[in-house]
Amino acid sequence: MEQQKLPNSTLILVFGIISIVTCCCYGILGLIFGIVAMVMAKKATATYMENPELYTGYQNVKTGKILAIIGIVLNVLYLIYVIWLFATLGMDGVMNMSQDWQNQFGM
Repeated sequence: MEQQKLPNSTLILVFGIISIVTCCCYGILGLIFGIVAMVMAKKATATYMENPELYTGYQNVKTGKILAIIGIVLNVLYLIYVIWLFATLGMDGVMNMSQDWQNQFGM
């Protein structure tokens, strides 16, 4: 029998990477990508475990799942930080801090 590529294995890996890269988008965008990657990885793992000899690409699923877990943790931590900033400084304080950074780095 000819082996076929596991469905969505590359997409799971890409979503895991995106979840880490986008962790600075207030923790929301990366969290979405991480959760979607985890759900897709669960389905792909179940498909692979039914007939492992039929599929290739399970390594991408495992790597994507690990990256998604890391991305979810980073995004949750950043989201907690952003909530803490808004709770302690308020909207005006966060805007002033942002303006100070822009002035300091010449943006």
